[in-house]
Amino acid sequence: MITDPSLYLPLLLLGAFAAAFVTGAVGFADALILNAVWLHIMDPSAAIPLVVSCGIAMHAMPLFKLRKRLNFSRLPPFLVAGVLGVPAGVWMLTRLDPQLFRSFIGGILTVYGLWMLLKPKTSVGEAGGCRLDSAVGLAGGFMGGFAGLSGLFPTLRAGLRGWPKDKQRGVYQPFVLAMHMLGLLVFAATGLITARTGYDLLWCLPAVFIGSWLGVLVYPFLNEAVFRRVILGLVLISGISLLL
Repeated sequence: MITDPSLYLPLLLLGAFAAAFVTGAVGFADALILNAVWLHIMDPSAAIPLVVSCGIAMHAMPLFKLRKRLNFSRLPPFLVAGVLGVPAGVWMLTRLDPQLFRSFIGGILTVYGLWMLLKPKTSVGEAGGCRLDSAVGLAGGFMGGFAGLSGLFPTLRAGLRGWPKDKQRGVYQPFVLAMHMLGLLVFAATGLITARTGYDLLWCLPAVFIGSWLGVLVYPFLNEAVFRRVILGLVLISGISLLL
């Protein structure tokens, strides 16, 4: 972990801007990027509540801007089950060793990113249906409370099903927003939201709004192939960063 206090604020703002820009552009990766940067300057129990707090703003603005373009028809099974997973994830967050946490998340992201980039045509179609969608939503809710990574499994699931980008984003981005909002309530109830969380959030908000606005401007210019490879590249880079 980086302990130089002079680097704390620059890395805090760099993470916030980069995550907001990418989330505005592809609707995903706020927690991936924020964890990759912020876990080098703070412990998970401090980082994850801040990730969730900033993530609400990062997802709310793009969803409002793109609400008429996105397809939300496949969202309900993910969302209903996801609500059940968040409290369990928060409970696990306070009981897991930080280094084990980083290695676990980094390993998952690295293996998946490499696998999907090497097999670009991998698709499961409609296999598993709504039942598997619900199971993925439950796992996403757990990961949201555990690591702020609620969008990880729904994003992977939507990509494997081969949906067009507006349909994929119409599932995982509102799912992430809902899980972040629920996670924030659970964090507050368990005392994990501190004065430091609020202080850091105020510093981050300008970077979040500017990054989100610029990212949304980029989204219409991403074709399906570029959209997919950007997401997989982010997954891989984030995983390697956490492992290192």
